[in-house]
Amino acid sequence: MTSLLNVVSIVAIVAGAIFFLAGTLGLLRFPDTFTRLHALTKADNLGLGLIVLGLLPRAGSLAAGLELVVIWI
Repeated sequence: MTSLLNVVSIVAIVAGAIFFLAGTLGLLRFPDTFTRLHALTKADNLGLGLIVLGLLPRAGSLAAGLELVVIWI
């Protein structure tokens, strides 16, 4: 069970990092300010959500898990 949790955590964290990378590429490539901000906020919010989802099984306690969720919100 723990190895499955490790795999799920790693996949979620890597997927979140890929979304952060995609948001950064959107920030660099789009032509005007509004499209840059739109691409950046969508990708970064999803990236942070996936990273928090990957870190939740690693949280030491319920309070630490709630703190991660509050940071995301």
